[in-house]
Amino acid sequence: MNTRTAATAPGTSKPSAPVDVLVVGAGFTGLAAALELASQGRTVRIIEREDTIGGLAASFPVGEGRRLERFYHHWFSSDQEMIRLCDSLGVSHLLEAHETRTGMYFANSIYRLSAPSDLLRFAPLPLHDRLRLGLLALRAQRVKHWRELESRTAEEWLVSLGGRRVYEVVWRPLLEGKFGKYADQVGATWMWTKLHLRGGSRTRSGKEILYYLKGGSEALLNVLRQRLESLGADIRTGTAVESVHLDGAGVSGVTAGGVFHPARHVLITTAPPLAAALLDHEGADHPAVPELKRSWSAVDYLGNVCLVLENTRPLSQTYWLNVNDPGFPYVGVIEHTNLDRPERYDGKHIVYLSTYLPTDAELYLMPDEDVFEYSLPHIQRMFPAFHRGWVERFHVWRAAYAQPVITPHYTRTMPSVESRVRGLYLAGMAQVFPEDRGTNYAVRDGRRAGRLVADRLTASATGSDHA
Repeated sequence: MNTRTAATAPGTSKPSAPVDVLVVGAGFTGLAAALELASQGRTVRIIEREDTIGGLAASFPVGEGRRLERFYHHWFSSDQEMIRLCDSLGVSHLLEAHETRTGMYFANSIYRLSAPSDLLRFAPLPLHDRLRLGLLALRAQRVKHWRELESRTAEEWLVSLGGRRVYEVVWRPLLEGKFGKYADQVGATWMWTKLHLRGGSRTRSGKEILYYLKGGSEALLNVLRQRLESLGADIRTGTAVESVHLDGAGVSGVTAGGVFHPARHVLITTAPPLAAALLDHEGADHPAVPELKRSWSAVDYLGNVCLVLENTRPLSQTYWLNVNDPGFPYVGVIEHTNLDRPERYDGKHIVYLSTYLPTDAELYLMPDEDVFEYSLPHIQRMFPAFHRGWVERFHVWRAAYAQPVITPHYTRTMPSVESRVRGLYLAGMAQVFPEDRGTNYAVRDGRRAGRLVADRLTASATGSDHA
């Protein structure tokens, strides 16, 4: 390890001890990158603004002493990065497979869509369009590489596969519910990934198998944190990174909580627009910074509001209910305890109601109590037997940067992991393309970024650093 003297950034107190790599953000991307680096003997510090690690997979208490993710999580059988991580940390015995029920809410009715035979009973479409809907998934599987679709929108591709009526009934409401004003700009690659992923997690009979960890993501995160700390990683939560500093050699470190943290390699794992804001200060005068800020700021995002209910009884027998009703304020109703058992939550029936929206939308800005009151009549319309007395507690979670908008030719605008500023890297959900966001790809890309940074450290030590 190279020894260097730490300078103090302007406006900060005495600097912290220098490290090889500073990781901004303790979601699964940052944690996986840190694990890769620490396993190779590198000194790593992770700085996280939240009081806990995990990012969107961070948990909160439900029932008596139970913990649950703020935003719903599950894994597919194809999520091998997560499965391998569980194995390497000795928690694979907690991984459980669940056969799930999925459905669709359309025209005040709920239709089951868990198996191919359910399509034949999907009354909103005439029989020949039900068959076209069934064939659509098979036709999508024939696409061997996402580059075949990169120039097309999701609408163009889906209409070509299943026809206009199928698109208007099934796909348009889902895209508009998820992406709002961006719906007609969403790339076909995003939709192909969704269809390809779900198809790969079905049995031969067409039933979907999903995986969930007994104890939730927190069971994994606790062990992951212990492993990192045993390897010497320094994890600091409840501290916001305020700026990234540069000098003539590239990155010099970051300021967080008024303290300068020296590091010649900084990996940012936030959304690109947030990363750009860290360079918006006088100390970032590198000639590559203006273009870097422009490209990082160019990625559009939607926020998310997730209303979580702790109910005394179930709403339905369905785990995942897609909502194709524009009058319903949520795009998905996910009844978690139809995946994991309610006994694990003191008999509570846990329901997530999720929607994606701009962060200046009325629902996003509502106080928590108003979100709950606003949602009640919509839930009662969907589930007529439901009564507010079923709800023992509710929680409202918000994420300002929940879903990057993936457009045609996204590879032209997708930020690179390695920037033109020496020692500065970016890795996050906006770069898992062509896959969509998810903890599995966060782990995969985090480890890739960790290996890249480790390679650059080795090259620097041998005098063959990249130009």
